[in-house]
Amino acid sequence: MQGHSHPIESCPHSSATHRDPSPSACERSRRDQSVRSTHGWRRMIPLTFLLLATSTARSDAPPVDRVSIIPPTVVLKAAGARQRIVVQAIRTDGVTMDVTSTAELRFSENGIASIDNGALESVLDGETTLHATYLEKSADARIVVSDSMTFMPIRFRMDVLPLLSKAGCNSGGCHGAASGQDGFHLSLFGYDPAHDYFSLTREMPGRRIDRAIPDESLILKKSINAVAHTGGQRFTKESQSYRTMRAWIRNGALDDAGQSPAVSGLSIAPTELVMEAGGSTHRLSATATYADGGQRDVSLSAVFISNNEPTASVSPEGVVTAGAPGEALILARFDAFTVGVAAIVVPEGADDPGPPVSPANYIDEFVGAKLRKLRIKPTAICDDPTFLRRASLDIVGRMPTAEQYDAFLADTDATKRAKLVDALLQEKEFVEIWVMKWAHRLGIRSTNLVSPKAALLYHGWLQERIANGVPINRLVGELISANGGTFTNPATNFYQLEQSPLKLSENVAQAFLGVRVQCAQCHNHPFDRWTMNDYYGFAALFSQIGRKPGEDPRELVVFNSNNGEVRHPVGNRVMTPKFLGGVEPELQGMDRRQALAEWLSDSQNRMFARNVANFAWSHFFGRGIVEPIDDFRVSNPPANGPLLEALAEHLIQYDHDLRRLVRDICLSNAYQRTIPATTRDNAAEANFAHAIVRPLPAETLLDCISQVTAAPHKYAGLPLGARATQIADASVSNYFLTTFGRIRISESCICPAPPEPSLSQALHLISGSTVNDKIKAGGLIDQWIADGLAPEQIVERLYVRCLGRAPTANELSVVTGIVSASEDPKPPLIDLFWAILNSKEFIFNH
Repeated sequence: MQGHSHPIESCPHSSATHRDPSPSACERSRRDQSVRSTHGWRRMIPLTFLLLATSTARSDAPPVDRVSIIPPTVVLKAAGARQRIVVQAIRTDGVTMDVTSTAELRFSENGIASIDNGALESVLDGETTLHATYLEKSADARIVVSDSMTFMPIRFRMDVLPLLSKAGCNSGGCHGAASGQDGFHLSLFGYDPAHDYFSLTREMPGRRIDRAIPDESLILKKSINAVAHTGGQRFTKESQSYRTMRAWIRNGALDDAGQSPAVSGLSIAPTELVMEAGGSTHRLSATATYADGGQRDVSLSAVFISNNEPTASVSPEGVVTAGAPGEALILARFDAFTVGVAAIVVPEGADDPGPPVSPANYIDEFVGAKLRKLRIKPTAICDDPTFLRRASLDIVGRMPTAEQYDAFLADTDATKRAKLVDALLQEKEFVEIWVMKWAHRLGIRSTNLVSPKAALLYHGWLQERIANGVPINRLVGELISANGGTFTNPATNFYQLEQSPLKLSENVAQAFLGVRVQCAQCHNHPFDRWTMNDYYGFAALFSQIGRKPGEDPRELVVFNSNNGEVRHPVGNRVMTPKFLGGVEPELQGMDRRQALAEWLSDSQNRMFARNVANFAWSHFFGRGIVEPIDDFRVSNPPANGPLLEALAEHLIQYDHDLRRLVRDICLSNAYQRTIPATTRDNAAEANFAHAIVRPLPAETLLDCISQVTAAPHKYAGLPLGARATQIADASVSNYFLTTFGRIRISESCICPAPPEPSLSQALHLISGSTVNDKIKAGGLIDQWIADGLAPEQIVERLYVRCLGRAPTANELSVVTGIVSASEDPKPPLIDLFWAILNSKEFIFNH
C-alpha cells in the first residue's frame, strides 16, 4: 500500500526519529544491525509460530477453509514506514480468526522489510513476498519498499491533529464543543485545521506552545496532567503521542497548510468479522488515502468505537474482543472520515444450521447466509390463508374477498402464489398504495403558500406517472428538473413547498438518497462521511431557483435564474456545486437542477437504487434493511448489506420498475415465513428470520373496516366510496386517521406513524363511531339473517371476510353455542362482528 510514513508509528526504538529530517549515525547503525539480524531472526519464526498455531486451534473446531493476508499488497515508502497486516483464517462454518500471531510467516527475500507484532516496517528498497501458513492453508502478500533512506518530518495536519483526535481533545465533550472548554477551543474532530493551528500557536503565545522549552508547553503539561487538567491525563510522557507532539514543537511548531495532501478516504479491513463469544480477539487495519494518491496505515491513529460494547469491544489500538453473542458495529474515525465493520459474535461451539434450504430466489440466499452466520434458524413457510391475507393487504391494501378466498384454497397449482401476486400487481389499488407512500415522502399537502388546487394537481401528476409505469428514477428526475407554473407543470410544487436552498438540499438527500445531512451544516458529521464541504456543495445545486407569481394569484412560476451562490460559513468562500458523495459536475451554461436530475436518475446511481429498494422492502416487512429507512449512514449500517446491494442491482436491471422488485420480495421465502408463537430475539427479527406482526397503516385499516362492513366512507373532496389511500392532500384528515397514526407532514418534518398502539386507538375502536356505526350502516347481519343463513354460516362468513381464514372448530363451537342460546341471533352476531373488528388479528397484518 503506497504512501507516507507514519511518524507516530515509525522507529519505535528512538524518540529522536522525529527531531530531524535525516537519520542520525546511531539510527543508521541500528538500521544496519536490523538488516544483518533479520535473516537469522526469520529462521527462528517458523517453528515457534507453528507450535503456537497447533496449540491454539481447538480440537473440536470446524476445519479452516482458507487463509488470507490483509492487505494483499503493501507499499512501504520512506524510512520507518509501517503497515499493520492481519492474517485471517476463515473456518468452514464462517467464523473468522485472527491468526497473525500464530501463523508461520516468512519472507521470500530477507532484509527488505521486518515484521514485529503484526506490523511491517521498511528496511531497504526492494520487493519481497510475505508467505503465511496456518493449519496447511497458505496465503501470500506482495511487499514493496522504496525511499527507505528518506525520513519524513512531523507535520501538524498529518501527525499532530490525529493524535489530538485520538486523545479526545477535539471531541464534543471537550475542546471541540461549540464554545470550547476552559478557554481553549478546537474545531470538532479537527474539521478546521487552520483554526486549530491558530488556537494552539497564536492565541496564547508562549504558553500553549513553548518552542524554546517544549516540555514547558501547556499543551504537553496538561496532556500528562502535570498541570491541572479537567480532562485528566490523556497520555504519558513516555508515550509516542507525547514524543510526537514534543518533536513537532521543538522543530518549530510549523503549519503544513498547502504542503500535506488532504485525506480523501478511509478504509478498514477486514470488512466483516464473525467471532466466537467468550474473549476471542481480532485486529483491524485502518488505511487512509490521500489526495496525492498515497496511502498510509493509520491503525494506531484512528479512533475506534463500538456501538455494542457487551457484544464486541474495541481497544484504542483497534483490537476487537468478542463478548456476548450478538451484533456490533465497530467504527473507525480518522480526519473527516468514518467507516465501519460489522462484527457478529456467535455462541462458542454453536451448531452451524447450514446453507438455506431451497431458496425461492436471490433474496433467500442472502437472508439465509446472514442467518447462518448468526446461527439462527428461520421459521417455516406460512399457510395459504395467511399468505393470501398478508399479500392482499400489503400489495393492494384490502382484505381478500370470500370468493378470492375460496378460489385460492381450491387451486392446486404449485404456482398459485405467483399467480396471485401477479394479479394483485395489476390492480389499480397497487398504484394507489405507492402514490400514497410517495406523496407522504414528498410532503404533498396544501399550506398557506400551496393552494388546495396546486396540491391536488401535484398529487394527480404523481398518480399519472406511477400509473403509466414511469420508472421511479425518471419520475424523480422530472421532479428535480421541473420548471414552469405550479398549475401547468404540477411537479414544480416541489419547489413551492420548500424554498430555502439549504432545506431543499436536506429534503432531496433524505427523500431520494436516504441520507440525513443536517448535522453537517455546522460541522463535519462525527459518525458519517459527510463534511461541511459536502453539505454546502450540495446546497449550491439549489441556489439558482427563481420564483415569480403566475397569472393566477394562487400559482407560482419556477425557473432557472442563473444567479445565486451558497457560501461556506468557514471562510465565506463560494461553494462549487457538487453531487452528494459524487463529483463536481460540469455546469457550463446548464441548469444546476438539470445536472442533479441526470445524476439522480442515472441508472447506475446506487445510492438512489439502495434507497428505493430499502423503501420498498420496509413496506413488506415492517422495517427496512436500513432502519430508520431514511437514515443511511456509516454508524447505522444495513442489517444485511449484501441483500440490500442485490435488491438495488435488480432494481437497476429492471429499469427501476417497482412492480418487478415487489414481485421478487413477495415470492421470497423470507416474506412468506410464519410468525413464532413467542420471540424475544431481536436479532431474528432484525434479520428477517420470521414474519413480523405489523399494525396496518391508518388509511388501510379504515379502508378495510369500510370494506368488511360494506359501509363506504366519505372524505372531503372525494366521492362516497373512495378509499382513504386516495386522499390527495395530506392536510385533509379525520379523527380516525389522526388517531391511528396517519403520517404527519409539516414544515419541520415528515413524521412517521407511531409504532405502538395507544389507549385512544383502543377506546375509539371499542366505543367510537367508526366500528359501531359502520356495522349498523352496512346491515350485513340483517341481510344474511333475511337470506336464511344459519348462525354457523354467518360465523364462517364473518371470519373469512374479516380475518381471511375459517374459524377453528373450537371457535365455531363456542360462538354458535352463544348464538343458539339467544332468543334473537342478531345481537350476539353483531357483538361477534364488533369483537372481530376490535381483535388484534384484524388490526394487524401478520
